[in-house]
Amino acid sequence: MSFHDVLFPLDIALNSEGGPTRRTDVVALVSGHEERNSPWAGSRRAFNAGYGVKSLADIEALIAFFEARAGRLHAFRFRDPFDWKSCPLEAEPAASDQLIGTGDGTRTDFQLVKRYASGPSAYVRPITKPVDGSVLVNVGGAPVANFALDPLTGLVVFDAPPADGAVVTAGYLFDMPARFDTDSLRINLAAFRAGEIPSIPIIEVLE
Repeated sequence: MSFHDVLFPLDIALNSEGGPTRRTDVVALVSGHEERNSPWAGSRRAFNAGYGVKSLADIEALIAFFEARAGRLHAFRFRDPFDWKSCPLEAEPAASDQLIGTGDGTRTDFQLVKRYASGPSAYVRPITKPVDGSVLVNVGGAPVANFALDPLTGLVVFDAPPADGAVVTAGYLFDMPARFDTDSLRINLAAFRAGEIPSIPIIEVLE
């Protein structure tokens, strides 16, 4: 997969419409009961960025970005307007936000993740496109700086392994890998000036 490490125009992204999608196969039984199964381990996010296009300057920026990505060919960074922090949107990231592992005295690499919990269930989502410079890390409850971050994988690598039993947590901002879900843009200038929203489908790329 070809990935361009560039961010989709932020003002357009933060005003787009969309969210996570799941796939569930439902089979109705003759008894009236049903069986449900999901072939997907996680969710996949999809957006219509047309809701974020507010000006001719936005259209020009969008066309340039689309052409540079060659339509659907190259993936890029996209900022989910509803989910781009390790903490609630109204808060600021803290190093204690998300549990990313426990030291064993030898392991040095830990994947950034985000947990979505409700009741007894939780979904753990790998975070592969953190914002470089935003990641804060605690080991055993104390802040540390002796780590390297791969901003293209979300892997935190320590210079020395955390001690056995030491809880490793992190806070961060993040983007998601995405691509255009179309090879053609259809923007009618007259309709745009009348308030019609162009369709600009964008879909998360699963890595």
